[in-house]
Amino acid sequence: MVDRRHPVHDIPAMADPLTETGIPAPADTAPLAPPPPAPDTPRPRRRPADLARGVEVIRDHLKTLPATPGVYRMLAGDGAVLYVGKAKNLKRRVFNYTQVNRLPVRLQRMVSETETMEFVTTHTEVEALLLESNLIKRLMPRYNVLLRDDKSFPYIMITKEGDYPQLLKHRGSRTKDAWYFGPFASGAAVTRTITALQRAFMLRNCADTVFSTRTRPCLQHQIKRCTAPCVGRVSPADYRAQVDQARAFLSGRSSDIQGEMARAMAAAAEALNFETAAQYRDRIRALTAIQAHQDINFEGVVEDADVIAAYADGGSTCVQVFFFRGGRNYGNRAYFPGHDKAAEVEEVLAAFVAQFYENKTAPGLVLVSHDLPEHDLLAEALAVRAGHRVELAVPKRGDKRRIVEHALTNAREAHGRRLAESASQARLLHGVAEVFGLDGPPQRIEVYDNSHVQGAFSIGAMIVAGPDGFVKNAYRKFNIRDEDAAGDDYAMMREVLSRRFGRALKEDPDRARGTWPDLVLIDGGQGQLNAVRDVFAELGIDDVTLVAIAKGPDRDAGRERFFMDGRAPFQLEPRDPVLYFLQRLRDEAHRFAIGTHRARRAKAIGASPMDEIPGIGPARKKALLHHFGSARAVSRAGLADLEAVDGINRAVAKKIYDHFHPDG
Repeated sequence: MVDRRHPVHDIPAMADPLTETGIPAPADTAPLAPPPPAPDTPRPRRRPADLARGVEVIRDHLKTLPATPGVYRMLAGDGAVLYVGKAKNLKRRVFNYTQVNRLPVRLQRMVSETETMEFVTTHTEVEALLLESNLIKRLMPRYNVLLRDDKSFPYIMITKEGDYPQLLKHRGSRTKDAWYFGPFASGAAVTRTITALQRAFMLRNCADTVFSTRTRPCLQHQIKRCTAPCVGRVSPADYRAQVDQARAFLSGRSSDIQGEMARAMAAAAEALNFETAAQYRDRIRALTAIQAHQDINFEGVVEDADVIAAYADGGSTCVQVFFFRGGRNYGNRAYFPGHDKAAEVEEVLAAFVAQFYENKTAPGLVLVSHDLPEHDLLAEALAVRAGHRVELAVPKRGDKRRIVEHALTNAREAHGRRLAESASQARLLHGVAEVFGLDGPPQRIEVYDNSHVQGAFSIGAMIVAGPDGFVKNAYRKFNIRDEDAAGDDYAMMREVLSRRFGRALKEDPDRARGTWPDLVLIDGGQGQLNAVRDVFAELGIDDVTLVAIAKGPDRDAGRERFFMDGRAPFQLEPRDPVLYFLQRLRDEAHRFAIGTHRARRAKAIGASPMDEIPGIGPARKKALLHHFGSARAVSRAGLADLEAVDGINRAVAKKIYDHFHPDG
C-alpha cells in the first residue's frame, strides 16, 4: 500500500516491475482520454474554485518530486483513482497539469476532481510503462483508455508428461510443462481444430485418472479418434511419432505432414492394404478440414504475428486483432475500448496495444495500422515482457500492408454493426422505460432466476444488461446456503436478493460505482415479486423498480404477464419488440442459471470420496487409484494394503482407513 505522507517511492530493481506488472501503457506526451459517460449520467460541474484547488494540490506535490522516470496517480476525494500516467521526467510531466489554460476541457475536469496524488519512481522509462499498464488494468481509472473486454484466449496444449501425452484445450496461465499452440480467437475454433486433430493424429484427450484405470478401449478408439494407448494398442515410440506429427502440423509444417501421409497412403494402396490406405485418406481429409477454416492466409506472413488495426468514427473506436501462427490464420476478435470522444485513433491504439499484451506474450511480429506515439519505447517494453525481440511495424506497402488493410476493413464493418446495434438497443431501452414507467432508459438491468432439481444443487443466478448489451463480466451465481430454502423458489429468491443488495449497501451505499440497477426483473409471478419486495422493504430500498415476468398459459412464449407494484398484471402485444427484448433477457438468465446448476451438479457427481480426506492431495490420490483401480476399492482396502502403496506411510494409511471405517 502506498503511503501518501511520502508520495514518491522507489522501485529497487528492474525485476520487481516485471514480476508485478505487464506491458507498458501509452506515451506520456498527452494524457489518455476517459471513456464516454452513460447518456443519462450527469457529469460533475467544473467550478473555478474546484479547478484552482486541484492545481494547488498538484503544485504541493511538485515540491518533492524528482526529475526521474516514474508513474503517477491522480485520486479523487473518496480515494477513487482518476488517472494513471507514466513519465520520463515526473516533475516536468506533472508540472504540465498546472498550466490549465493549455489543457483541454476533459483534463481541466480531471484536475478539478483531483484531491491528492501518488507516485512511484522507476529506474527506466520502460519500467514506468510496464507499471502504468498494470495499474490501469487493475484500477480501471475513468480518465484512461480502458480495454474492458479482456478475456483470456484459448490454446491447444499437448502435454509433455509420460509416454502418452494428451491433446487438450487450455485457457489461462501457461504454467504446466507442455507445448502450447495459439492463441485462437474463440473456444469453438479450438474445439473444431482438436476434433480434426484427433481424427488426423489419433491422440488421447482423456484425463490421467481415466487413462490409468481403463481396462478396455473407450468410444474414442471405436470411432477412430484414438489409438488406445491406455490398453497398449500402440507403443510409446509410435505414439510419440503421432505427437511429433501433430506438433509439426500446428507449427506450420502442414504441407510436409500431408505429403508424408499422401505417400504413405499411396504405398499402402500399392501393397493392396486398402484399409490402411483408407485410414490415411481420412486423416488427410481431417487436416484439410482444419485448413478450410483457416482460409484467410497471406504470403506476407509466414511466421507468428498479430495484426492490429483500429477504425474510429463518431467518437468510438473498433480494434480488430488477427492472430497468425506458423503462417496460418487462427481467427480474429473485435474490441471496443472505452475512451473520450476527443481521443485520437493513434492514442487509443497505443493504449490498446499496451494493455492487450499486459497479460499475454507478444509474438515476434506485431503489425499495426497507425504510427503510434513513442513507437520504439513501446516495442522495447513488449520485448522485455515477452522475453524475445518484438518487431512493432506499420507496413506501408506489399503483402503485409494488404493484411493490415484487410483487418481495417473488418474493423470498419464491426464498428458499423456496433453502431447499428447500439441504436437499436437504445430504442429498446427507451421502450422498456415507457412500458415500466421509468424516468429514463435504464443503464443497468439485473435479471434473476433460480435452478434446482428437487431441491438439490440449488443455485440463484443474476445476469446484467445495459446500453451495450449483456455485461457478462457482471454475471453472478449464488449457491443457496439455507438448507430450508433449497427447492423453495420464494425463499431462494429472498436469499439471493438479500445477499446481493445487502452487499451493495455495504460496499457502495452512495451508488457511485455504477453497480446499482435501475430495473430488476424477476423470473416468476406475483409470489416471487412479493418475496423480493419484502427484501427491499427490510433493506430500506425504495427507488429500484421491480418487475416479475411470468410465462403465460402452457408456458407459451409471447403470452408473458408482467407484475408490478401498483399495477394490475398486464401483457404486451405479441409482436412488440420490447417484449422480444424482455424475453431475451429472461431466457439469458434462465440459460445462465441452468448452466451454473448443471456445472455444480456435474462437479458433485464427479467428486471422489477421497477428496474429503485431509492430507490426501492429487499425488497420493493418483497413487491410490493406480494401485487399487477405483475409489470404491480404496474404501474397502485394509491397513496393510494401504501401506503397500507408494507414498502412503502408516500414519496416512490409518487416516484413510479411519475415514472409510469411522466405527473401527
